Amino acid sequence: MESIHQPYMVRDLLTHPDAISGLKHTTRRAGLHRLLGTAMLAGLLGAAALTPITTHASPPTHANASERAKSNFAEEALPANARAKRGGNDEWARGRILVTPRAGLPSKALTKILREYGGKPTKIGQSDLYVVELPEYTEEGVIARLARHPHIKFAEFDHYVSPTVIPNDPYYPNGWHLPKIGAPAAWGDSLGSDITIAILDSGVEGDHPDLAAKMVSGWNFFDNNSNTSDVSGHGTRVAGAAAALTNNGIGVAGVARHSQIMPIRITDTSGWGTWSGIANGLVWAADRGVRVANISFVGVSSSLSARNAAQYMKNKNGLVIVAAGNTGNLENYTTTDTMIPVAATTSSDARASWSSYGNYVLLSAPGAGIWTTRDGKSYGASNGTSFSSPITAGVIALMMAANPSMKNTDIEQTLFATAVDLGATGWDPYFGHGRVDAGAAVQAVAATVATPIVDTEPPQVTILEPLSGATVSGLVPVDIEATDNVGVVRTELWVNHTSVAVDTSEPFAFSWDSNGTPNGKANLVVRAFDAAGNSADSNVVEVNVDNDIITVDEDITPPVVQIIDPVAGDVSHNVTITVNASDDSGDAGIALAIYIDGQLLATGTGSTLSTNWNTRPRRVSAGTHTIQAVAQDEAGNTATTSVNVNVVK
Repeated sequence: MESIHQPYMVRDLLTHPDAISGLKHTTRRAGLHRLLGTAMLAGLLGAAALTPITTHASPPTHANASERAKSNFAEEALPANARAKRGGNDEWARGRILVTPRAGLPSKALTKILREYGGKPTKIGQSDLYVVELPEYTEEGVIARLARHPHIKFAEFDHYVSPTVIPNDPYYPNGWHLPKIGAPAAWGDSLGSDITIAILDSGVEGDHPDLAAKMVSGWNFFDNNSNTSDVSGHGTRVAGAAAALTNNGIGVAGVARHSQIMPIRITDTSGWGTWSGIANGLVWAADRGVRVANISFVGVSSSLSARNAAQYMKNKNGLVIVAAGNTGNLENYTTTDTMIPVAATTSSDARASWSSYGNYVLLSAPGAGIWTTRDGKSYGASNGTSFSSPITAGVIALMMAANPSMKNTDIEQTLFATAVDLGATGWDPYFGHGRVDAGAAVQAVAATVATPIVDTEPPQVTILEPLSGATVSGLVPVDIEATDNVGVVRTELWVNHTSVAVDTSEPFAFSWDSNGTPNGKANLVVRAFDAAGNSADSNVVEVNVDNDIITVDEDITPPVVQIIDPVAGDVSHNVTITVNASDDSGDAGIALAIYIDGQLLATGTGSTLSTNWNTRPRRVSAGTHTIQAVAQDEAGNTATTSVNVNVVK
């Protein structure tokens, strides 16, 4: 096991009780000793529901008017395009929205917030995203209010998205795009072996002769079952462009000829997908160790939920590739580094006239007259950025297979650096960093196996709110600013010596339940990490906690404890573990501990404890592991709960 995720080791906790903030009373110290001494023998109880929180003060004014909240929607009235008809590409699913709370917000508090609007949340895999079911036709009003809520990171419609297609292998001579991007040269170093490409689309024709041998199990998020058959034909075309069998004497050739295909259906039978389907698919694939995902749909980068899910995959060493769109116009889709939007080029390296362009475009690839697989076990040529993105996904798979130990961010930067510069010198809104060059990209990563790029520069992080000297109570919004030369992948909020929240997606923001901290002075520090493991601490903010004191004549009731993250299922790479607890005698008297397979990982005090579990080291085996949470109140009453997860390597 890795060392305890806090400044004190287990021996310090056992020999120096004051190492945990707030343990000022003898009963509290004794409780911690009993907690650490008996947790290994404690029974594994089922997760218990938490009761609603009581907040003793209104949220700070700054939180209700924060720039972060304003950025979700500029005013109460929603943008006109949000009311467009489905045929206009901007209609949303009725009775459903997407919500992400601030890291650290107790589960019971989120439930209470959403209950006010009749909302019923369902968590998306191991991420911090929720699909919230609402009474139909209330979405606009609820989003307008949640966008200004001080403890909600963002809320957005579940928009529909449309696919970006313009309606010895015998067809290989038709595949002009393969020699154009240098695929034959790349194949000398890599065939994409041991890499799986997730195709988030309309499904894939699994018995197609050029795809059948490549298929691995996927999931259908529209019908919530394992049937990933193609319902519109789009997904089969996309899958073939990325990874159709090659040199098998039939059909067409794909870019990553030995990579596997994971079909993830996110659309209805007419081929329209949703932002919730995209978020679900990305998280599901990432939790199963998939490192490449393709989404050939319009405007994906403009979804906060899709960007959140793409960052989730990127944090697990993966990359997400999306289509730029086929309007032929300047588009103002959100610029992001969480995914790679790809524009389309022709056989003469010109911009395809119908290819969308704008500041969001990061790369370009062939997209005109691309011969690929089609449903009905057939083949044909197709146009659209729908094929530029899977061609790029195939190149990334070749790169990852050529250098399996290379970080995804280094793969990405090499992809950009080796692209053929088209248009204006350097990056431009039509071609991004240039047209993808598989041969140069694969050769570059293959040659750098022994010389990885080293990042030694730590992030910079500052707590913006609350200010030092402030008096706080109840739920407290904590606003921060975190930057890095490459990118921040995780931030942690520490209150005294307890990690109360972990946030892994931008915009980084926390909710601190001050009910779990004794009244008096409390120190807040935020720790930020980048992908290279460099870390830095923020300024220390000292606040005064002033909550109502709860008294109980005789405390014989154990705390209620719940593991919020992760849920039972697959996990990989860095896993956020979050525990919530409450007690009838007050949350500030609770001592918490987290164990992995009986080994202590983290301890703290209060109502929330959150930590990071790195499953990548060899000492963490693939397969089933038990996460256990133990809570003990000041009277010595103890409760435990556990969850089993499957570590995917």
